[in-house]
Amino acid sequence: MSEPIHAASSIWDLLCQRVATTPDEKMLIDDSGHVMSFAEFKDQAERVAAGLHRMGVTENTPVTWMLPTRIETVVLSFALSRLGVVQNPIVHVYRRSEVEFCIRQTQAQLVIHPGVWGGFDYGAMLTEILDEPDDCFEHAVTVLNGYKDLPEDDPATLPQQPASASDAVRWLYYNFGTSGVSSAPKGVKHTDASLLAGGLAMMQALEAGTDDVGSIAFPYAHIRGPCYIIMMLAAGTSTLLIENFDPIDAMLIYARHGVTMAGGSAAFYRMFLAEDRRSRKINGRPAMPALRLLAGSGAAIAPKLYFQVKEQMGVPVAHGYGMHECPMIVQGSPHDSDEQLAHSAGRPVPGCRVSIVAVGADGGEAPAPAGIQGEVRVSGPMLFSGYTDPSLDAKAFDARGRFRTGVLGVLSRDGHLTLTGKAEDILATEGEEWAAAEIEPILSAYQDAAN
Repeated sequence: MSEPIHAASSIWDLLCQRVATTPDEKMLIDDSGHVMSFAEFKDQAERVAAGLHRMGVTENTPVTWMLPTRIETVVLSFALSRLGVVQNPIVHVYRRSEVEFCIRQTQAQLVIHPGVWGGFDYGAMLTEILDEPDDCFEHAVTVLNGYKDLPEDDPATLPQQPASASDAVRWLYYNFGTSGVSSAPKGVKHTDASLLAGGLAMMQALEAGTDDVGSIAFPYAHIRGPCYIIMMLAAGTSTLLIENFDPIDAMLIYARHGVTMAGGSAAFYRMFLAEDRRSRKINGRPAMPALRLLAGSGAAIAPKLYFQVKEQMGVPVAHGYGMHECPMIVQGSPHDSDEQLAHSAGRPVPGCRVSIVAVGADGGEAPAPAGIQGEVRVSGPMLFSGYTDPSLDAKAFDARGRFRTGVLGVLSRDGHLTLTGKAEDILATEGEEWAAAEIEPILSAYQDAAN
């Protein structure tokens, strides 16, 4: 068993360290059974990087890509990292308005798409965007089918790895009204260092190791994608990639490859639970026999769902919380108690500092003591470098440099964070202030009783 890697100067450096340690171990497995080792992955990424370099892609070239979760997608992303490219991943469910917005603001010189996928023609969409006569782009844009026309060349032609990759902005992620203090589209700037901090913290929180087999069934273009791969590289874990998630097919593949860590969000947990129930009824065995942990992030899960999973499947749900601006904030741990896992989003991950700030009616701020609701503010090495629109930065950070998440929460005395809603979701009645998340369970219980 190899030792985990705890530090790297860049994402590419982390890959090189892993290849030097366990070159022939499995790195990626796709849902068709194709397997790629760490050494094979690095070799392929270098070949693609050399091909892109021959096309004129160099350090700091802005590249937008929108590709589903495949081995080729991860290879491309690492090829771009090898060149020091500024890459802008877009979750492939987005369409013309979001894609055009990103291309314009990032001034992408290369846009990589999957061709026709899921019945949608991405190439045709990009042609419409770029050929609109009344809406010309101010910069030249090359369009490339990433699954058909991706170039390759001899890695010996590659330039040296950029020396400043760790602290230079290399990643631009866009959210469209899903996080932060404004609902306007925001480009979030990250460095290799900030994503490394997030992925390494995930590894420590989930205690990933060489015996684990992880899984990515969510879009790799989401910011949690590279964080998960960083966790995997640091721990020496192999990972199964699912391009189209169907719970029945996916769990058969999970069982076949001995997946030990699965998850995503509350919706995934419910699907896993339903399929596991079906498997036990029909086959007399759990759907994922090797599973040790469900883990994910997003909206808080209901305690009832947690205990259903624990009772039936026999594994904990280590849910967490993060956002584009700070991909890892808190994360449940396999060593947390059932009560902690069911009723909180976990403890702050290593390196992330979480503060709860009470804001008065006059705008005054004060630290909220344990058990008292306030706004969640965060700082640490996994925090983003600011927005692509710098005018948004002043409102996003407080006087102490902490990011204002716009989310309300409570820190318990044992350090676990419970999310209670968004700051704009506060309801005032008869002199009292209530978060919507505090009222929703009461209304739900009332509805259950009425039915």
